[in-house]
Order: sequence, then C-alpha cells, then structure tokens
Amino acid sequence: MARAGAYAMLVPVPARRTVLRPLAAAVLAAALTAGCGTFARDYPPTGVDGLTIPTPSPDPADFAGEVDNAWLPLTTGRVLTYDVTLATGGRAQRTRTVLDGRVRVAGVPATAVRDELTAPGGRVLERSTDYYAQDRAGNVWWLGHRAEVPAGRSWEAGADGAEGGLAMAETPRLGDGYRPAYLPGVVEEVADVAEVDSTRVEVVLRTEDREAVATETYEHGRGLVRREASGTVETLVSTVTR
Repeated sequence: MARAGAYAMLVPVPARRTVLRPLAAAVLAAALTAGCGTFARDYPPTGVDGLTIPTPSPDPADFAGEVDNAWLPLTTGRVLTYDVTLATGGRAQRTRTVLDGRVRVAGVPATAVRDELTAPGGRVLERSTDYYAQDRAGNVWWLGHRAEVPAGRSWEAGADGAEGGLAMAETPRLGDGYRPAYLPGVVEEVADVAEVDSTRVEVVLRTEDREAVATETYEHGRGLVRREASGTVETLVSTVTR
C-alpha cells in the first residue's frame, strides 16, 4: 500500500525466515487454494510495493514522528468512542485513546493507543494497549499489543517470534493483501482491501483458509468508523482531542 516505487523494503530479511510479500487478494486466494500456506513467494506489484510484510525487525531510521495517515490518524490526545452492539444482544462502549509520548518497540518510537471496552455500568470488559508507528512513506505499522483485561498473549515485533505488520497504507488500493501482524497461534489473519474510493476503505480480515472473521470500514480523515466481527458491531459515535 505504499505509493508505487516510493518505498523500498524496510530491512534485509535473513534467508532462513519466511515473510509475506505484498500480494493481491485474488492471487492470495489462488495461493491458498494451491496449498501455499507460507506465502513465501514473490507476486506482481500491488499498492504495497517494496514492503516486506510482516517484518520481525523494522529499521527505526525508516520511521517518522506522529501517525497522521488520513485513513488512520493517531494524533496525541485523540479519543474515539464507539457504540458496541454485542453478539449476545447487549450493549457496551469502546474507547480508544492515543496516549502522550512514545514507547520504543523493536527500537522504533511507537504511538501507544489505549483500548477499553466497558459495560453500561462502567465495568471493564476488555483493556489493552496497541503500538503503532508510521514510516516515512506514510504507511502505518502495528508493532505490538499488550493485553491487560482479560489476561492474554501480549507481543511486540522482534520478540519471541512476533512480527509487525501493516495497519493502514498511505494509499490503499483495491485488491491489496497483507498481514496486519504475525505471531503463530495469536495473530494469524490476512487483510484484504475489498472496497476503496476517495472517502472510504473497507478491509476484510480472513483466516489463512479464507474464512472472513471481521470487516473494518475506514473513512478519510476519521479513521476506523465501523467494525463487525463474530456478530459484534462497533460504530464510531464521537471523536475528540484532549
């Protein structure tokens, strides 16, 4: 999802590692049908030209300060609130807060985003922190996750086999396919850009056998505005900067 020809491979990748090269959704489907589960092939150029996705060791020199990608703006102090309809029929509220300062993940100064899902009475159902960084071409990378409530598997790129992936391209393009991150047994989904125009991008997250597990909708200038997964629907209702 980089601008064509504008961004080179982030880091040299040792030959012993298997990486996901950029691939279009249709080609990805064909590869899976043929039983190619490692994705360790080269594919025709797509909107993620030149990137190695996922990457276990991002080069800090390839990253710049604030995450200001128009499809996923994560400026300091930004608070996004989502109305959540649970698969059970209950209601909840999700709040994503962009925290101040930077946290180094794999040597990269990353932006921390605190994520809380609360029940109507205020009880915390989920709490976690995710770490993002924007490269100099404008692509946003997901570099780590810390699970707090409920207790779960935390990870960060470059540690214990975890690899950072692409959260949002600078210029999304229809048919692009990539990994948001990769850690066996924890983060294994593949993302496909299913729809895109000047104001809206729809991304479908799938298992490696092509089963859709979530659909995310992003709006230019607002970021993630809707997510549907396993019968739970989350809709953005407010955005403020504190």
